[in-house]
Amino acid sequence: MAGRFEDALVFAAQLHREQRRKGSNVPYVSHLLAVSSLVMEHGGDEDQAIAALLHDAIEDQGGPRARDEIQRLFGERVTRIVEGCTDSQADPRPPWRARKETFIAGIGQKSPSVKLVCAADKLHNARCVLGDYRTLGEEVWQRFVGGREGTLWYYKALVNALIQSGRTPLVDELERVVAEIGRLADKVHPHG
Repeated sequence: MAGRFEDALVFAAQLHREQRRKGSNVPYVSHLLAVSSLVMEHGGDEDQAIAALLHDAIEDQGGPRARDEIQRLFGERVTRIVEGCTDSQADPRPPWRARKETFIAGIGQKSPSVKLVCAADKLHNARCVLGDYRTLGEEVWQRFVGGREGTLWYYKALVNALIQSGRTPLVDELERVVAEIGRLADKVHPHG
């Protein structure tokens, strides 16, 4: 893997250069690299690895302009995968819960490539949430639009949708991490 992947890495790093991970000083590109790494480790090809680097570009960094640039630079297949990982291209975006419900409802119709990148994205995010929850406790939920209840609902619903559309080792690992977040949350708030 060279050439196009390197170009995508530079493009993603430039596009997200000012962005940081929620609630931290960690450069956002670290997430993009982790997601792309997970995709490759789970059999992803070059287009899927590139799409993993760019999976948040349309949603977070320019909407249609970013989409057109991805299409021009990396082609139709990469663009379709990135679009499939995007919960809304509308401007203004619909409310958080509505976007998430629509995204989850559509998981079964998404391509295997989109499911691979999506599962890798959510697995890395869930691992970060779990680590931060262990360190910060309940304070971690302040980072998320959905708060504690919405975030827990979203991860569980997404895992269920991915399982229904076909188990993979990546989905199984996501299920384990989300279950651990749930167990930890239940210890803190047994009835919540």
